[in-house]
Amino acid sequence: MLTPLSLLAEPFQDLQGEVEQHYDSELKALFEHFHANPELSFVEVESAALIAERLKKEGYEVHTGIAQTGVVALLRNGDGPLVMMRADMDALPVKELTQLPYASTVMQQNSEGEMFPVMHACGHDVHMTSLIGTARYMAAHRETWAGTLMLIAQPAEEWKLSGAEAMRAARIWERFGTPDYAMAFHVTADLEAGLLFASTGAAYSAVDSLDIIVPGIGAHGASPHRGRDPVVIGSQIVLALQTIVSRELSPREPGVVTVGVFNAGNKRNVIGEEARLELTVRSDSRATRAKLLSAIERIAINIGRAGGLPDDRLPRIELKGGVPVTANDPDVAARVVMAWEKRLGTAMITTYEREGMGGEDFPFFTQEPDIPSVYFAVGGTTKARFKAFADRGESLPSHHSPLFEIEPRSSVISGVLGTVTALQALMPLR
Repeated sequence: MLTPLSLLAEPFQDLQGEVEQHYDSELKALFEHFHANPELSFVEVESAALIAERLKKEGYEVHTGIAQTGVVALLRNGDGPLVMMRADMDALPVKELTQLPYASTVMQQNSEGEMFPVMHACGHDVHMTSLIGTARYMAAHRETWAGTLMLIAQPAEEWKLSGAEAMRAARIWERFGTPDYAMAFHVTADLEAGLLFASTGAAYSAVDSLDIIVPGIGAHGASPHRGRDPVVIGSQIVLALQTIVSRELSPREPGVVTVGVFNAGNKRNVIGEEARLELTVRSDSRATRAKLLSAIERIAINIGRAGGLPDDRLPRIELKGGVPVTANDPDVAARVVMAWEKRLGTAMITTYEREGMGGEDFPFFTQEPDIPSVYFAVGGTTKARFKAFADRGESLPSHHSPLFEIEPRSSVISGVLGTVTALQALMPLR
């Protein structure tokens, strides 16, 4: 929801007017190109090449091929902080069902050689386009900031292996400098297009994927007393896990423990040798994350003991990966919001309560060492689209849906305005 130019102070009129002009002359076509030509995780070859080309054109020092397709671009502008802004590039293995004139019809092999239809069903096309818009504005207006701007185009935010973690493993801080501040944003279908929001707490949750392997002692189904049934023990574990959030966390502390898969047995009259539970665990703080994982292990092992399993055949936990909590630095978030209010006006700023506990791999950039950071949200759905679905009594298609659709103009422009304003606040002229 962009504010009419006539209602804005003159300095912001210049900023918004310039970004709007850039959108109409170049960014609109660029967004439509990214949307129509999505690429899967770690094979974002053309997207990365196009971003690198545009950033070189704006005078950035560009480094490519980092963690396969990652891009790091630097613009040095005198003494001041090093500030990083990240955009993720990858799309999803989803067949697009929207009626957009630039809808994707792409089929692509993923990094493991499997063929899938591909769609930007999570808005990363907005992120890439806004990054290029930000790059151009910051390069053209060096008189408004001081320091070093680091722009990162990251692969594989949507993949089981994190592109952010892979870029850190490629030693980008050692090669290009450790940022003093880090930023990113995500366009969201749950907010009106063009609105901005920055939480002073957790922007996204920690996500842990883990398996519980429950050994059994095999026997005939007609003689269960001669074995130890992993289905029964596993079922008791599933039920007991539900008490962790309800009885071990504070009622005001969010947490999720979900058992999504329960595999066991091959034949109805055989007590098998093993059951496997696959879990997703969500939390909004490091302390809660540690508490949940510890409780899961304690419950699984001791229910195994209670079920009569010997000490050498107790349930065990296998961690399959995860991401830390995306925790905004309260001071940095407040500083950014204050800059938005002063320069963009309060009409563009909103509040927003997350309905779920989705995760992000951005904190791999901001931990070890800890870097003060802010991850903000940009609205992506028009009032008319909200109303159309409400009038039909239907839920708005969510991220990762084949019907996911973003209004690009307001989203990209506000993405650039929010980012530029935040960067100028964090990199002020001395």
